[in-house]
This record gives sequence, C-alpha cells and structure tokens, in this order.
Amino acid sequence: MSLNGLPPPPPGCLWRPHSSNPKRKGGTVIVEDVGDRETHERRRRSPDGYRLAACPGCGHGKLHVHDYPERKVCLITLVRYLCPACRTTWRMMPLFLARMLWRSWPVVEAETLGPSPPAGAARVPARTARRWRARLATAAAALVGVLRERGSEALATVAAKVGEAATRLQLVVAFAEATGAQLAQRLARLTATVHGLVPGVRLM
Repeated sequence: MSLNGLPPPPPGCLWRPHSSNPKRKGGTVIVEDVGDRETHERRRRSPDGYRLAACPGCGHGKLHVHDYPERKVCLITLVRYLCPACRTTWRMMPLFLARMLWRSWPVVEAETLGPSPPAGAARVPARTARRWRARLATAAAALVGVLRERGSEALATVAAKVGEAATRLQLVVAFAEATGAQLAQRLARLTATVHGLVPGVRLM
C-alpha cells in the first residue's frame, strides 16, 4: 500500500491506448471464442479461420493473410492479416494467450491466483511471478473508469461495486463473480473486455 493507504499506481506500460500513438498501424484483436489450443490450431490452418469481416481501422471488407508470427515461449503460431486499403496489420490473439506476457493465461493465473500451474506448463521464473503479482496489487482506478464510462450497464455496476480505491486483483475477483468467468479464464476475460473498450490498455 502507498503512504495514503491506496494501492500503488501501476507501471506506465499498462496504460498505452492505441489511439495515443498516431504512428501505429493496426493492432491486436483478442478472439474471445478461441479458448484452447485445439480450436486455435483448427482456425489457424484455414485462411478464413480468423479472418475479420472488415478492417477495424477503415472498415474495408477484405483482409489478406499477411504472415504467421510465432510466440516462441508458448510454442504457438499466430495469424496476422493485412488491410490492402489502409495498409494496417491485425494480429489475431486467441483468448487463452496472454498479450505482452509471452505466456498463456492459465499459467499466469495459476502463478498469481492459484491453484497450481497446469500439468506440463513451462516453469515461470520467480522474478517474473513476483512482477505479475505486484502488478495485480496496483491501483485499478484507470480500469474501473474504463468499465464505468465505456462499458455496459453490467460493467458499470461492477465498477461501482469495487470503487476506484480497489486493486487490480480486487477488480479481477469482482468481475469474475459478476460475469461467471471460469477458472483459468478470470484474467483473460477481464483483459479481453478492457482491450475491447480501449485497445492497448492492459490489466497486467
């Protein structure tokens, strides 16, 4: 806790909306109905498996497969599309993969909220796990504001319940209770919700 009794502020890297960077071309789309590797691999192998109906940037109706970037820590291949009209690229991120953390959300959640990591999961360095837990202990005020101002009535209710003096961990718990987020998806579901409201803003 900080000297005034409130949670410490989060690091600046967690609050970088895409709109604040005019040079940014494209971004990440979190695909909420892809919750496991089997579903991801099935959709990845099809050129249309992850294809968006229209470019999120300009609305152009036909995107082309651009490339297949790899996440080496998780040993997974993603799909990225290119809009021929505005030249933006859009990386399709399955729900179970933690954006910017280079791990899967079940692994991150096990290290921060429990229970124990899933069988076969790669070992997470102690320093990394401490950093994740420290981030969840920081102030949730910015995220609470996003849910209250840009979310649905149900999300505004969650925001009002936790208040701006809450930690990010308290917000995760309240969000999971209100939405019925399943075990191993509590962090993922809140992350996807926030990113959908303000692309680029992160929970962790």
